[in-house]
Amino acid sequence: MQIGPFVLPNNVFVAPMAGVTDRPFRQLCRQFGAGYAVSEMVTSRKDLWKSLKTSRRANHEGEPGPIAVQIAGTDAAMMAEAAAYNIDQGAQIIDINMGCPAKKVCNKWAGSALMQNETLAIEIAEAVVATCTPRGVPVTLKMRTGWCDTEKNAVVLAKAFENVGIQMVTVHGRTREQGYKGFAEYDTVSAVKAAVKIPVVANGDVDSPEKALEVLRRTGADALMVGRAAQGRPWIFREIVHFLATGEHLAPPLVAEVKRALLEHLQDHYGLYGELTGVRSARKHIGWYVRGLPGGDEFRDHMNTLETAELQSLAVADFFEAMASRMERMPKAVLGLTPEMVLETME
Repeated sequence: MQIGPFVLPNNVFVAPMAGVTDRPFRQLCRQFGAGYAVSEMVTSRKDLWKSLKTSRRANHEGEPGPIAVQIAGTDAAMMAEAAAYNIDQGAQIIDINMGCPAKKVCNKWAGSALMQNETLAIEIAEAVVATCTPRGVPVTLKMRTGWCDTEKNAVVLAKAFENVGIQMVTVHGRTREQGYKGFAEYDTVSAVKAAVKIPVVANGDVDSPEKALEVLRRTGADALMVGRAAQGRPWIFREIVHFLATGEHLAPPLVAEVKRALLEHLQDHYGLYGELTGVRSARKHIGWYVRGLPGGDEFRDHMNTLETAELQSLAVADFFEAMASRMERMPKAVLGLTPEMVLETME
């Protein structure tokens, strides 16, 4: 799998998610096997580039390459300028956001709302490519199948984007109208793959190794992008990569490994956001990790009352140490069960 001059280690990527795929989360996913990671979307509004929120999103300190930054906006010239700015900040790949379904984004005619205005969407892609190409920076683009079920224009746009120099396109198998509801469909992704020669990435509802294989077979896509399924389960990337390569399931992580990964993630998170904001924004990540685990709901409620990084980290360590102790007392026969069956046994 290759984007411009960059050869990627595999074709299982972590999707850009606002409020989630910050630098600590991207690095965590890559440590667990993600072959590629794209930043949260960065606004094309120049007046916001120096804001704390945007500066955090544009922080790539210590991040391994290629560094991919997603930009969002509605004006071709502003998007081109945003691309140049982010390249100056270290971006090696620029990704254009035409897939975000959030109302606050679409109400400003950015994100997936751009799919309603094909002329503007193509102008933006062309302007960004014109800025990036002389600097040797590939441009990619993420979109949906269309605005609504009766207006699926992903194939038409994908052809136009390829013609202006976009080097990879990701298609989430839902319309903007769907948001994240219902189920992703892959026929449109397959049609896009058949219509263009550039790499196509399939996104939407990839939540297990089996589903990953199914989506690749159904779409013929070159790669997969995993989003919500990686929240609290970053090791899903190595599970998928292993399954695609061998047809066999990788053993689930040990409790000690999950504990270590989460605690290291928290320290990196605090370092980026500072203690006050870091403790509060880390709560969602911790909640995802313990979701579905015995005592997880109660622990999450308790954890949400803690206001310091030290107390939060200690609580996490204690929770997983207690879980490890419970695992040690379980019958050896449990070791051959699936993670879901193990949880049932623990309950």
